[in-house]
Amino acid sequence: QVQLVESGGGLVQAGESLRLSCAASGSIFSINAMGWYRQAPGKQRELVATITRGVTTNYADSVKGRFTISRDNAKNTVYLQMNNLKHEDTAVYYCNADIYPIPGRGSYDYWGQGTRVTVSS
Repeated sequence: QVQLVESGGGLVQAGESLRLSCAASGSIFSINAMGWYRQAPGKQRELVATITRGVTTNYADSVKGRFTISRDNAKNTVYLQMNNLKHEDTAVYYCNADIYPIPGRGSYDYWGQGTRVTVSS
């Protein structure tokens, strides 16, 4: 069984910063890409940022220059540093990971339960 547990969400004012963390635990052989997605009220879930095991990153245009994704492979953890937050960043943020639970078998897509970020204007 694999679990992804996010933390670090909260209520901040526009212009402030937050750092989200997501730790993967359980039966894990290796982790490929990890990422963050978000879903604002009344909208579809959208990609925020992804990072490969080789630390190649990809960002949504709306967060480039403000958000930074990183990972600690030894801790099976991915982070999202969010600076200069805007009201439109308000959403539930979900962690995602492509995980091999067993050597020699396929990888599976796992999601965290979400952490809420609210940015007041």
